[in-house]
Amino acid sequence: METQKLLARALKFESLSAEEGVYLFENAPTTDLMFVANELRKIQVPGNKVTWIIDRNANTTNVCTANCKFCNFFRIPGHKEAYITSIEEYTKKIEETLKYGGEQLLLQGGHHPDLGLKFYCDLFRELKKKFPVIKLHALGPPEIAHISKLEGKSHKEVLEQLTEAGLDSLPGAGAEILDDRVRRMISKGKCGAQEWLDVMREAHKLNITTSATMMFGHIETLLERFEHLVKIREVQSEKPEKANGFLAFIAWPFQDDGTLLKRVKGITNNVTGDEYIRMVALSRIMLPNVKNIQASWLTVGKTVGQTCLHAGANDFGSIMIEENVVSAAGAPHRFTSKTIQEAIREAGYEPQLRDQKYANREIPAIMEEQIIDY
Repeated sequence: METQKLLARALKFESLSAEEGVYLFENAPTTDLMFVANELRKIQVPGNKVTWIIDRNANTTNVCTANCKFCNFFRIPGHKEAYITSIEEYTKKIEETLKYGGEQLLLQGGHHPDLGLKFYCDLFRELKKKFPVIKLHALGPPEIAHISKLEGKSHKEVLEQLTEAGLDSLPGAGAEILDDRVRRMISKGKCGAQEWLDVMREAHKLNITTSATMMFGHIETLLERFEHLVKIREVQSEKPEKANGFLAFIAWPFQDDGTLLKRVKGITNNVTGDEYIRMVALSRIMLPNVKNIQASWLTVGKTVGQTCLHAGANDFGSIMIEENVVSAAGAPHRFTSKTIQEAIREAGYEPQLRDQKYANREIPAIMEEQIIDY
């Protein structure tokens, strides 16, 4: 294999194999990867704008039986700190989100053994009734798989009923690495790689917009990392023509602070800023059919995130009025609506507020600036 030949193929939007992706990761200079990824980004997302969104990551419950080895957020059933968020608490959270100019709730929780389809349908209907303007970017393939098992229903039936109740889009949560060797070791209680992909296939058939993710830098091999990207690309290639499918891809490095993976297995986050930038660039290169690539400033910080905007990323994600899961494992970074725009401008781009479907939004004429005090 030759680096320049592979990069030339990438510039033609050709699909590279997982092995070719590994070769580029191991051999191509970072500057070359950044250049090619940025050229592809300019074709797929023309112009000088970088998008961002105002939303909050609220949690339905912290009760979970999946027992993921990288998660500090969950509590086992019956734990004294276990909770299920009440309608009163949602009301307060959503009112605050609207006050800060937001329009979306990223709503996720755990594999609660007692919360089935009726619970989520009733919750979505109640939230939509109280707040018709709010968009529900909710659950994820592992939760859909969990509900399907609890109810003895197909993924299709569960997705149809949730959509009817108010689900607007499906996040790509719980992908980690889409390889069952890895999943058995770090997230044994979650659905396998094939079921994760099958849930997304079904969502795309139902014209439910989704996203895809990857958490890397723990026990996976480089080949498993790139096979993950190929699987995402293949599922995207199968979507109906009019469906968005995976509208965005977001990769972030494993956050290790206090996790079982670190305490018991000695696995630490050794992903450097350079490696993260390379992975963002290679995400753009390996996923020619996914339009939006997001930089995870939450986990890598402002400066590395800004550099990623020159390495194929076109989206800076959310200010995340609230985020509890990744932060519980040590992700320290925060933005307000003002500072995220400043960061985008510093990187040489024009900030553009977007909605859930990546359509441009006007910044609300009346909105408050969030005060970060945590």
